[in-house]
Amino acid sequence: MYNIQNVTEDIVWTGASDRRLSRFENLFPLPDGVSYNSYLIKDEKTVIFDTIDSSVAGKYMENLAAALEGKQPDYLVILHMEPDHCAQIRNVLNTYPGLAMVSSAKAFQMLDQFFPDLNGRCERIIVKEGDTLNTGKHVFHFLAAPMVHWPEVLFAYDETDHILFSADAFGTFGSIDGSIFADAYDYEKVWLEEARRYYANIVGKYGPQTAAVLKKAANLDIRMICPLHGPVLRRDIKALVDKYAQWSTYTPESDDYTVIYGSLYGNTASAAERTAALLAEKTGKNVKVFDASETDVSFLIGEIFRTRNIILFCPTYNAALYPPMEALLSDLQMIGIQNRCFSLAENGSWGPLAAKLMRTKLEALKNCRINDTVLTIKGALHEADKEKLDGFVETISAM
Repeated sequence: MYNIQNVTEDIVWTGASDRRLSRFENLFPLPDGVSYNSYLIKDEKTVIFDTIDSSVAGKYMENLAAALEGKQPDYLVILHMEPDHCAQIRNVLNTYPGLAMVSSAKAFQMLDQFFPDLNGRCERIIVKEGDTLNTGKHVFHFLAAPMVHWPEVLFAYDETDHILFSADAFGTFGSIDGSIFADAYDYEKVWLEEARRYYANIVGKYGPQTAAVLKKAANLDIRMICPLHGPVLRRDIKALVDKYAQWSTYTPESDDYTVIYGSLYGNTASAAERTAALLAEKTGKNVKVFDASETDVSFLIGEIFRTRNIILFCPTYNAALYPPMEALLSDLQMIGIQNRCFSLAENGSWGPLAAKLMRTKLEALKNCRINDTVLTIKGALHEADKEKLDGFVETISAM
C-alpha cells in the first residue's frame, strides 16, 4: 500500500523510511533508521524533486505512481547526486520516459559517472545560481550550495509558497513515524540530537561553505524547509537555522562538559568517572561520560559539536594511542573542529605517552585551547593522587 502525504495542497511527499538499514553510508549507526525524501509538485507542469535510495525503491515507485494519479511528469529536478538520492533515476526514466531532467552542470557530469547508459535518453536542462523554473503557479529559484556537502548541490526556493528545498541541509537521521512534519513531534526531544549528529558527521567539515549558503538563504522569506532526510519543517524554522549557524561556525551550544575515555581494564574508566563527579560538584554544570570503545565515534562527534569543554582519558597502547581514541582524534582532525577546550589525562603502567600524542593531534586544530595541566596515571588512580586530581579538576573548571 502506498504512503504519500501532502506538504501543501499541490506538493506531495513521496519518500520512504528504512528501518532495516543498520549504518548510513556503511559508517554511522542508525538506531532509529533513516528517511529518504522525494517531493512531487502537481502544477501545470509536474515536477519530481529528487529520487531516493535503492533500499526502498519498491515503496518509492508505488508512492510516486499514487501521487501522479496517471499523469506523466514533466521534470525531474536533481538537487543532489549522492546515491541515496539518485539511485532511482534510471527507474524513473524507464517508467516515465517523456520527462526532462533539471540540474547543475556538475550534477550531470556525476550522472554520467553513475549512469552512463542514460546519456541522451532525455532532455537535460542545466541551471545555475539565479536561474528559475516556472511550472505554472510555482516559480523555483535555484541557489548554488557547493560542498554542502557535495560540489554539485543546489537548493531550490519556491517563490510562491516560500518553501526551501534544501537537499541534505537541515536533514537528520531517523525514520519518519506517522506525520512528515517536525511540529508533530517534540523536536528537541525526538530529532535535535540526531540532526546535530547528522550535521556534525556528514556536513561538519564544510562549515565555511554552509555558512555561505546560510548567508544567501537569510535573504529569503522561508516559511517551510523540505530536506532530503528527516521531517519537513514548518514551525520554529529560525531556531533550527540558528543551530546551523552555530554548527557551521563551530560555535558550542553549551559550556557543559563531555568526558570521553578509553579503558582496557577499567582503571582509566574509574579515573574518568571520578573526574566527572568532581567537575559536576565543583561547577554545577552537566557532565556526560562516554566510553570510546562502546559509543560509536559519530555520537562522540555530535557531543563535541554540542559542548565547549572536552576531557579525554586515554591509555598508552603499544607506545601509541588506544585505537578508539585514535579514531576519534582522526575524525576531529578530518572535520576540523574549532573553538573547543581540551583537557588530557593519560594512563601508562611504565611509559605513559598518550597525552603527548593526543596534544600533537589537537594542536593541528584551529582556535582550540589545550589545558597545560595533564593528569598522569600509572596503572590506577589512588587516594594518594587526590591532590593531583583536585588540581586537574581546578584547571579544567578555570578554562
